[in-house]
Amino acid sequence: MRLDIAWELLVFLAFAAMAAGFVDSVAGGGGLLQVPALFGSLPQASTASLFGTNKFSSIAGTAWAAWRYTRHVRIDWRVGLPAVVAAGVFSWLGASAVSLLSREAAQPLVLVLLLLVAYATLRDRGLGKEHAPTLSNKGAFGAALLLGAGIGFYDGFFGPGTGAFLIFVFVRAFGFDFLHASAHAKLVNATTNIGALLYFIPSGEILWLLAVVMAVSNVAGATLGTMLAIRKGSAFVRQFFLFLLAVLILRMAWTTWEMFL
Repeated sequence: MRLDIAWELLVFLAFAAMAAGFVDSVAGGGGLLQVPALFGSLPQASTASLFGTNKFSSIAGTAWAAWRYTRHVRIDWRVGLPAVVAAGVFSWLGASAVSLLSREAAQPLVLVLLLLVAYATLRDRGLGKEHAPTLSNKGAFGAALLLGAGIGFYDGFFGPGTGAFLIFVFVRAFGFDFLHASAHAKLVNATTNIGALLYFIPSGEILWLLAVVMAVSNVAGATLGTMLAIRKGSAFVRQFFLFLLAVLILRMAWTTWEMFL
């Protein structure tokens, strides 16, 4: 799809993508910045084109962040590989289900899940401070498949909070610290974006000039975010994660309230 975009709008969206790349590389949630910026700036574009452009931009920063993490954080492939494969397949299924299901129906449930994640994280102050994987090889493989399938479908279909949900499950279910959880989350998130793009690209739902500009900016933000996360460690990622959860919950609560007015 082609769309004429003023240069000042292009610059604004590039900065939005850079900020999204930073946020997403640390704790997920870059879509909180990037998706509203796209929808608010380009009301004439189709919903599918905006989501496709967002995914193209996001995958650049997420893949770059994943690569940088793998250079400094040990990846547990018995967990990472099955989660990545399942996430890629089910993300495509989620993207293809966009036209069949109501996103509005899912939003109140997502809000409840975010509140539960925030409660569990705040209740256990030691959660995610130490890296101590708890599952056996067999248990880790099965749990990773379920995690990848569930999160993959959710990200392809709806999206907000995907990074936060991934990090929380890696911490709570697998015994990872927040830094290792963020690294593994980036690998899975990059794959869910690929799965969704395999639906959006053949459908012609990408604004290519904008997508490329935002992708470069997203990588710049991701570079800074991963650098800070690796340097400051799990305590920084945990604090940023809680901040992100607060923003996600407030935004979801507001949009859900508006939906029922």
